[in-house]
Amino acid sequence: MVSSLHGNPSIMTRITVGKGVGFLIGLAVFVALPWLWPEVPPLLRWGILLWYTTMGAVVGVFGVLSQNPVLMLPMPWWVRAPVVGAWLNFVLTFFAYDQMQAGLVGMLGMSLSPFWFVAEGAVVGAIIGGLATRIGGEGRRTVEMMER
Repeated sequence: MVSSLHGNPSIMTRITVGKGVGFLIGLAVFVALPWLWPEVPPLLRWGILLWYTTMGAVVGVFGVLSQNPVLMLPMPWWVRAPVVGAWLNFVLTFFAYDQMQAGLVGMLGMSLSPFWFVAEGAVVGAIIGGLATRIGGEGRRTVEMMER
């Protein structure tokens, strides 16, 4: 179990850090996307900004589960966060397949499977999870202050 940077694990700190890092990643994509894909729909840009902010919040919340409740196996942040990020991007790709494929063609000039965004989600989830765990801690101790 990793303790927090300031010695006081907190779920709110995890969520705040997750949302902040997710927002910064989403903002970077929001700003860069028009240069990479000039025909990008504006709503897609805003959706990506909000998507990564939401991903940060979800990765932050999942920091409470340091053990799988069904299998009773440990779930360290470096497993949990990439799985959550990959899953969320899988769902995004599943529902926005055509737009994401058009985006890859617009950015790269060739047709690739949009499901590569699943791997990208794992990387982003790992970044968010690592920072949220380092700053906010993980496990049951993150919610103990709220139980009092």
